[in-house]
Amino acid sequence: MLLETSNTTLKGLKGLVVGIANQHSIAWGCAEAFRAAGAELAITYLNAKAEPHVRPLAEGVNATLIEAMDVENDAEVGALFEKIEKEWGQLDFILHSIAFAPLDDLHGPVLNTSREGFARAMDISCHSLIRLARHAAPLMKNGGAMLTMSYEGANRVAPHYGIMGLAKAALESATRSLAAELGPQNISVNAISPGPIATRAASGIVDFDHLMQDSIEHAPLRRLVTIEEVGALATLLASPAGRGITGDVIVVDGGRHILY
Repeated sequence: MLLETSNTTLKGLKGLVVGIANQHSIAWGCAEAFRAAGAELAITYLNAKAEPHVRPLAEGVNATLIEAMDVENDAEVGALFEKIEKEWGQLDFILHSIAFAPLDDLHGPVLNTSREGFARAMDISCHSLIRLARHAAPLMKNGGAMLTMSYEGANRVAPHYGIMGLAKAALESATRSLAAELGPQNISVNAISPGPIATRAASGIVDFDHLMQDSIEHAPLRRLVTIEEVGALATLLASPAGRGITGDVIVVDGGRHILY
């Protein structure tokens, strides 16, 4: 039986977006796409410093909930999901688009990574997905979709990506494990792996401009991908039409990863 075109819509679905920093964020491109497809959204911001940059965007897509939530703060995470349950009674999809490593550990060689820096990078960049999934799964009463963001540095040694490559490799492994465990509940779990995009997070990586120029010069499409293109893929994976895909890492990088 063929899927109807309407199955690619998010109309009537409710989703949580975690990781918007500003209008250049990959998470923002996804939030705009989700809303355009008809989803009702809950959007988080990290703290009071981040709120002025995120709240106007969230209001622009008529987010039902706009809440402070630091994934290192268990009380804030728990409170967020309590509000989601009270407001909606269910959840259909989540987007996890956050990563962090202390600058000294990010900029230095993996060999010199501190124990504390390693632990914090793994906690925020990887284990936070597991924590969010633990809270979200019981609310996905009719099945659902969980999405996270990776990078090719999880599989190959990217210049100056350091410890974040290890964290993204762990994140991709967690994606597969969660997909296997949550599949019987009709919950899909996938990672999207965009090519270089000029986001605030990317600005912390030394010589990131070189990675972007490399994509422009060598990717088959001879350009960078956009947050809108990542959002389009995320929308498919969150929709009923994409629910047959799970446990995968889907690359959207203009084809750069297929070439030496």
